[in-house]
Amino acid sequence: MIGGFEKALLALLLIALMTGMGATLSWRQFKGIAKAPKGVIVGLASQFGWMPLVAFVLASVLELPTPLALGLIIIGSTPGGTTSNLFTYYSGADLALSISMTVVSTVVAVVAMPLILVAYTGALTGEEMVLPLGNIATTLALVLVPVALGMAIRARNERAASVAERIGSYAGIAVLIILVGSAVVRNRDLFAEIPVSGYLASGALGLIGMGLGYGVARLVGLRPAQRRAVSLETGIQNSPLAFAIILASFPDELQEQLLHLPMLYALFVLISASGVTVLFRRSPTPSAAAGEEDGAPAA
Repeated sequence: MIGGFEKALLALLLIALMTGMGATLSWRQFKGIAKAPKGVIVGLASQFGWMPLVAFVLASVLELPTPLALGLIIIGSTPGGTTSNLFTYYSGADLALSISMTVVSTVVAVVAMPLILVAYTGALTGEEMVLPLGNIATTLALVLVPVALGMAIRARNERAASVAERIGSYAGIAVLIILVGSAVVRNRDLFAEIPVSGYLASGALGLIGMGLGYGVARLVGLRPAQRRAVSLETGIQNSPLAFAIILASFPDELQEQLLHLPMLYALFVLISASGVTVLFRRSPTPSAAAGEEDGAPAA
């Protein structure tokens, strides 16, 4: 499905994407998290608690074939990404909280994601499909290197950091275009063979995640702009990272099927997140700016 040149190009684009994400961060944000960690803690519980559980329940209830179920659980177990930061900005939510959640969840994922996959995929994997936990953990750890590089760039030169951030955003879009475009051009018939349940599961995952994220954030007393950030950060998982994990960790003969639902999810979540953003913008909060929210780390 993915040729050698495309894999090399995707690797470079993913490095650019993660470097761009790191370029949005500063140590001052982490100090803000330490002083008021409530929002980030709620976000982590949502990303690594509700989302994998929702993916597992959807896969079980809809009786997805094993490769599709595993692909859905992988995307449900990934941390947030820069796409959620973009939608948070457009929705007038707490951007500093969203960015902080993204980087903290990426760090936590190095340990949490392998454990979650063991817990939820034990019944799905066997001798015919061994879960490559070592490869997954290594891939996640390597992701932190360009993030740290981006932070170093920002610490030394704000203008260079802005350029890196912009390049990273374009790189993320390019990853989606390459993977989805390749899938459509080369595998049109295969997508037609995906059961309706696969389309339902990949479309429902993001919507349910956004709803649960908002509800839990409201339940624990976060303010409206923070609830929106948690909602979007929960429902919009890091699709390019899920692609990277699958491409780097699993044998070639499994990659095609494992990528199907993550790619469908990436398409559907952009549509659903756009709709949610429109709803948020039509009901502005009285203190939507990130710096005005209690518990939001400084930008």
